[in-house]
Formats: sequence, structure tokens, C-alpha cells
Amino acid sequence: MRQLTPLLCVITDPRLAPGKDHVAIAREALAGGADMIQLRDKTPDLRTLLPQAREIRALCREHHACFIVNDRVDLALAADADGAHVGQEDLPVEAARWLLGRNRILGVSTHDRAQAEAAVRAGADYIGFGPMFGTGTKETGYSPRGLAFLEEIRAAVPVPILAIGGITLENVADVIRAGATAPAVISAIVAAPDIAAATRAFRAAILAAKG
Repeated sequence: MRQLTPLLCVITDPRLAPGKDHVAIAREALAGGADMIQLRDKTPDLRTLLPQAREIRALCREHHACFIVNDRVDLALAADADGAHVGQEDLPVEAARWLLGRNRILGVSTHDRAQAEAAVRAGADYIGFGPMFGTGTKETGYSPRGLAFLEEIRAAVPVPILAIGGITLENVADVIRAGATAPAVISAIVAAPDIAAATRAFRAAILAAKG
């Protein structure tokens, strides 16, 4: 099983960055210091996504960063990504682990303690937890979890926690101090006029919070 200690995960979403595809977003985020990129795209067009995924994989290796594919374990394997991330409505965790094997990373989206503990038992290398705050990027069906809930999850599971949902430059330090290993950021970075600069600002804030 791969060890994972990320500082900042950037999730690609071209809808928030007009004129940029997944590769362009990843390139700028990596230039700014992101050490984990997650490709997330709900469209079924795998013929278009596969070459982009392979290019991001190459970029991540150049930057010694981790590359994760959201939802699609088949795309993660075809692109030789470092791993995949599944949600509560996606492929069951046990099945995803079986397909990925023991040498690729498996992340699982969770929204409460029971889900977090179940994900770890089923073989998750890390969990996503959220939504931390209100967010318009992704509808999870869950109300904002908040910092106290994150502290509870940190005490309950031994694996890295990537906090997600409404995380901004103004609140990321609080999220780190509450127990997140790293934030997973979408709009606050991807929708910024300068993705690399926004990434650098987040990285600096995270490092300061970690002391």
C-alpha cells in the first residue's frame, strides 16, 4: 500500500476555468506547489479524458506529485495513475481496492464517522471528509460538517484526512488545525485568475498552520 502525506490537493474542474482543460489546470497547480492532483470529470467521454489523464500523470511524476482519478477506477488503471477516489454512490470500496491492488492509493469520500470508519476497514488509504463549509461546487446532500465534526473524525481514524467543501484561503488554517492532513480545493484555486499564484498562497497558509 502506498504511503500518502499530501500538503495540498487540487481537484481539476474545467467548468470553473474557461479555456483551460484538465491538463492546463493541473500544470498551473503543480507549478504553484500542489503535491496532489485529482482529475474529476462526470462526463462519460473516456476517449477524450484518457490522453489528458496520461498527460497529467506525466506532469505529476515530473513534480513528484500524486495523481488520483475521481470515480473511474478503469480510467485510473488505464492512465497508470497513482490511485483512484470513490464516493459513497460509486463502486464499493472493497471492489475498488480489489481492482486497484495493494500498490495503488484508494481514497473514499465520507460525510460522518460511520462512513469514515467503514472506509478504513474496507481498505481506504485516505478519506475525504466534508463538506466542511457551504459550497456550490458539488451537491453532496449533506449539510456543512464544520470544524468540530472534523476533530471527531481525526480522533476516530488513523489514515490521512483530506477536508473538502468551501475551503478558502481565509479558513484553510482552521481546517488544518482541526485535524485535516490536507485540504482538497476546487473553486478557490481553479476559478482564480492565476491558478499557480492561488496555489502558492494556499501552500504558504497550510505550511504556516502546520508550524
